[in-house]
Amino acid sequence: MAFLPVIGRSIKKQLEEREEGTLSPFAALSQNSRGRRREEEDVITDIRLPFQRDRDRIVHSKAFRRMQYKTQVFLSPTGDHYRTRLTHVLEVSQIARTIASALCLNEPLVEAIALGHDLGHTPFGHAGEATLNELHPGGFKHYTHSLRVVDCLENDGKGLNLTYEVRDGIVRHSKGAGDIIPKDPAKLAVTLEGQVVRLADIIAYVNHDLDDALRARIIGEDDLLPRIRKVIGDRHSRRIGAMVRDVIVQTLSHDDGGLHISDQMLATITDLRAFLFENVYRCAQVDSEFEKAELVIRHLYAHLLEFGLTRREGRKWRQEERPASWRDATTAHREVCDFVAGMTDRYALDLYEYIFLPRPWNLR
Repeated sequence: MAFLPVIGRSIKKQLEEREEGTLSPFAALSQNSRGRRREEEDVITDIRLPFQRDRDRIVHSKAFRRMQYKTQVFLSPTGDHYRTRLTHVLEVSQIARTIASALCLNEPLVEAIALGHDLGHTPFGHAGEATLNELHPGGFKHYTHSLRVVDCLENDGKGLNLTYEVRDGIVRHSKGAGDIIPKDPAKLAVTLEGQVVRLADIIAYVNHDLDDALRARIIGEDDLLPRIRKVIGDRHSRRIGAMVRDVIVQTLSHDDGGLHISDQMLATITDLRAFLFENVYRCAQVDSEFEKAELVIRHLYAHLLEFGLTRREGRKWRQEERPASWRDATTAHREVCDFVAGMTDRYALDLYEYIFLPRPWNLR
């Protein structure tokens, strides 16, 4: 087996040379990475470059699997075809990779950022995030918590030790109701790949949230403003295609190392996002469920803070004692916040039922 180290080095070198020879001058090369928070022994037989390893670490993490049962917009939907947080990040990854491929950017870096950008999202989507932001003394933002997940919480507290470029893309992906492409460079990822993911995130969610809202019959096709339909079309695939094509064409035509979008498309996406906020995210059907979700989070947070964490072991629940370190209020809040943020929708609902709802007494 003595040939393995030679093969490992050879393949890795070939991959680095391939990046150098085929990627855009504006792409982030693996060999130029700023590295990891902690040095690692170089795996001689490793045939993956750093960003590929980061992507794989994210995909194999527990936080990634939990996204399957976390809300995107509609809380615990019974239909099989509504998006979850996991399908959202997969759609972001697909859109971002399409853009990156056309621009000759580093696709493994784009994929790692896209798949990891929402690891810190709470149960019940933005309702859970807003509630934890009120309850936790230090506030709560899902993008900074996503970084905390990969740095501190995953891998039994050791973190995933990702590269600087992936971590930067994760923490800078969110734009909320802010500018789609901000003019302040400090708000942008340091790599063009990270900026692509930020834009792919909004392209993904305005389109799939619209698609889900149409499926749920919260809105109808005729409700969409004619000026929006005129620019991006009447079908889900055409809408995404129009946005992605515009970004690619505009960026290639400028060729200045920045990400670009036409004024018309920027205005259309802005209008579509505003339409969704007014008619979907804040509509009565969605808002009433968010209020219930906020109540669940508040009650769980207060109970766990007072009595200690309650974990599920198999089919049973186990109440842990409050550790001595919780005499420090900051530590107590931090651990409860981490615990609640990591829950899936169904875990939170099951725990709420166990703690707060009466159960029939078993006389046997």
